[in-house]
Amino acid sequence: MKSVTDMFGSLVFNDCSMKERLPKETYKALHKTIENGKSLDPNIANVVANAMKDWAIEKGATHYTHWFEPMTGITAEKHDSFISPEKNGGIIMEFSGKELVRGEPDASSFPSGGLRATFEARGYTAWDPTSYAFVKDGVLCIPTVFCSYGGEALDKKTPLLRSMESISRQAKRILKLFGNDTVKTVKTTVGPEQEYFLISKEVYEQREDLLYTGRTLFGAKPPKGQELDDHYFGVIKDAVKDYMTDLNEELWKLGILAKTEHNEVAPAQHELAPIFTTTNLAVDHNYLTMELMQKVAKKHNMVCLLHEKPFEGINGSGKHNNWSISTDAGVNLLDPGETPYENAQFLVFLSAVIKAVDEYQDLLRISVASAGNDHRLGANEAPPAIVSIFLGDELDAVVKAVIAGKTYESGKAEKMEIGVHVLPKFPKDNTDRNRTSPFAFTGNKFEFRMLGSAASVSDPNIVLNTAVAESLKQFADELEGAEDFGKALNSLVKRTLKEHKKIIFNGNGYDDAWIAEAEKRGLCNLKTTPDALARYLDPKNVSLFTKHGVYTEAEMQSRYEIALEKYCKTINIEALTMIQMTKRDLLPAVSAYAAELVETALSKKALSDKIDVTYEEDCAAKISKLTAKMYAKVTALEKAVEGADKISDGLKSAIYFKDKVLTTMSELRETADKLETFVSDEYWPFPSYGKMLFSVQ
Repeated sequence: MKSVTDMFGSLVFNDCSMKERLPKETYKALHKTIENGKSLDPNIANVVANAMKDWAIEKGATHYTHWFEPMTGITAEKHDSFISPEKNGGIIMEFSGKELVRGEPDASSFPSGGLRATFEARGYTAWDPTSYAFVKDGVLCIPTVFCSYGGEALDKKTPLLRSMESISRQAKRILKLFGNDTVKTVKTTVGPEQEYFLISKEVYEQREDLLYTGRTLFGAKPPKGQELDDHYFGVIKDAVKDYMTDLNEELWKLGILAKTEHNEVAPAQHELAPIFTTTNLAVDHNYLTMELMQKVAKKHNMVCLLHEKPFEGINGSGKHNNWSISTDAGVNLLDPGETPYENAQFLVFLSAVIKAVDEYQDLLRISVASAGNDHRLGANEAPPAIVSIFLGDELDAVVKAVIAGKTYESGKAEKMEIGVHVLPKFPKDNTDRNRTSPFAFTGNKFEFRMLGSAASVSDPNIVLNTAVAESLKQFADELEGAEDFGKALNSLVKRTLKEHKKIIFNGNGYDDAWIAEAEKRGLCNLKTTPDALARYLDPKNVSLFTKHGVYTEAEMQSRYEIALEKYCKTINIEALTMIQMTKRDLLPAVSAYAAELVETALSKKALSDKIDVTYEEDCAAKISKLTAKMYAKVTALEKAVEGADKISDGLKSAIYFKDKVLTTMSELRETADKLETFVSDEYWPFPSYGKMLFSVQ
């Protein structure tokens, strides 16, 4: 077995591989292209492509693909072989610079939200040289962006890269005001923690709801769930440990910095956390992580569930987005630092984030909105739908001191002018964690906890990058023209924190009192996806993205339409699955069991006329009542689904699915779950929650 150091990045055409295989001048030119973001010279592209092809073939690749991230929420790839015919009937292996730099997949079946007509099939992929190529399953994968014939972004990567450029541009303006004009780029970094469930393949294949929707639509609560807290950080089962070992090896080969693994709170739930990396790489790596989690699970006769709420009544799965800002020299701009200079700079960037989260709290909620995540938010350690910031006691006290014009130092208050006097050095882990907070400061980064486990990491980071870029732009516009920088800085930070302190909340996000308090503060409580999406095209949101060149108005409209359509289709699929499972499986099964009970009761009475009411008779009567109710509910669900077809407006359709279809689904489930507690395991057609949650030994 290879050592981890030998294994790590072995399937990645990374900087070491490029330096080793490219001519020195080509290597320098490629790096210059990456750093300056300019087009690659065709001659250089040919040299890079040939070296990349030779390297990939040595790794066992026979094909290449432009690997991209359409608005489906998963990745896409079209494979082409390296082979090219020769006149003698043989072949040679070729790969040109043109094929490296640009591809042309058929784009007609990818979501576009009206950006293009269905018959207009042309779309382009373009190489993203900032993300390394890699070999996966014998295919050279080249990370790319994806756009339409007219140039509109049809993917999640293009706007992410635009947002990264925007925040870098504005952050450099701020740093220059502090005398730092040597910084070439400022990059946001992300470490997305990934939660997931593992169950046996055998029980999975017996659940149509899991097969079609990724979550259980029926299931009575088991006698034991997560009540004893005995799974969290517990000893990892041998089968799961073997899976984690294989998964780590596959991730490390692809240069993914898989670091931490442990059991999560719910039975069968686990977590993997990587080390921070640049945001676009973190997004690429998280897509690969989710793919490999599922692929490796199959090899171990297990299934990896990435749905946000696969099981009702226990913890759902999230993806904690640990976000920070760093210079190309590795300086973390959200680190409080140790000097007056660093303290003041930190407070400016902290103020920018607080302002951004307050002003664009609706966009942050929208960025994590999905039918699956709606089931998760607000309970079982998932944050509520109300966006707020947790700073911790000490940093919160610092903010209050700044607003009051005083410094915070072990309870002593002195007049403070930011940039002249010093904030005290305080430890990074200066307070306890708050699991109910959607957006928590954790020392030198913010942890955005609202993401669902199956979600793309792109969307929330596009919002974060762009919203903070807008704050920094406004700061720079004000400070660049100031006669007295120190006074202007002090006034700006103090005013900003005072105006946006309402977004800061350090208490219990599950408390009903917080909902009332949040409403008084004017914070959004967008409980469901339709509630959130209704705010997406608000003028301030359109202005934000168009001003920074992250989206055009047409691109925003398309994403709005796609999100609504996906929400409606998701619930429609779930409803149709429930109908099919009820009519084909549940109703016949419970009827057969009830018939057996009645037959047994009659047999007992035939043997003895002293029996008034048997267990079988009583149980059959209860089952009969519930069966009739279940039949009525499934009939009502069928009518509800039919009603959705009559609504053409996207938002109205989503609201209908939320209010009518989901409500009826919940009523049907409640009845079916009660029935499960009466029906013999021999007759019940699906594996129970207990069998699924404890299926992996």
